[in-house]
Amino acid sequence: MRLLVVEDDPDLNRQLASALEEAGYAVDRAVDGEEGHFLGDTEPYDAVVLDLGLPKMDGLSVLEAWRRAGRTMPVLILTARERWSDKVQGFDAGADDYVAKPFHMEEVLARLRALLRRAAGHATSEFTCGPVRLDTRASRVTVAGLAVKLTSHEYRLLAYLMHHQGRVVSRTEIVEHLYEQDFDRDSNTIEVFVGRLRKKLGVDVIQTVRGLGYVLAPAAGAS
Repeated sequence: MRLLVVEDDPDLNRQLASALEEAGYAVDRAVDGEEGHFLGDTEPYDAVVLDLGLPKMDGLSVLEAWRRAGRTMPVLILTARERWSDKVQGFDAGADDYVAKPFHMEEVLARLRALLRRAAGHATSEFTCGPVRLDTRASRVTVAGLAVKLTSHEYRLLAYLMHHQGRVVSRTEIVEHLYEQDFDRDSNTIEVFVGRLRKKLGVDVIQTVRGLGYVLAPAAGAS
């Protein structure tokens, strides 16, 4: 899953990005509203963490512009503003959730997990496909109850497929949601990651749809 952090405080920006990367996300960062608006308008993010008090273009204007352009990714607003009217303005502009500064990083992570699973139509933070279980709270994967150790990219790939279980996902889409903006992307490496993931999981849940991509689904006859 790929996220965008738009925050003008450099220390907080780095802290947020570090915590999100540690939790298994690919993260792009912006430090002002203009840059944030451009990235959110041109890149396919799964969710955005957006500060309201930004230079060059304030957060509300950024959010309103995204929504006018039809950008529907979930947006979690961060702000030091405490007035209830500011919160109402944020929600009316298209925000999906709201956290006031100062905040605990665990709360931001929990709210983002909730936004991502709701966007994908899931009710809980645990995803299952046959014997494979992914716990997004602990970034933990098990098969038939046994822990499976994955690299960060393998975990991101499985998490994305789990969030979109049952839908065919193209290699191009996976690349767009697996890597940060400045990463040297190569869609051919997706085949390598899929092969490694299949081997580590040891069960037939990742199906290849020739010419289209991959779909995560329980193997025929699996309970």
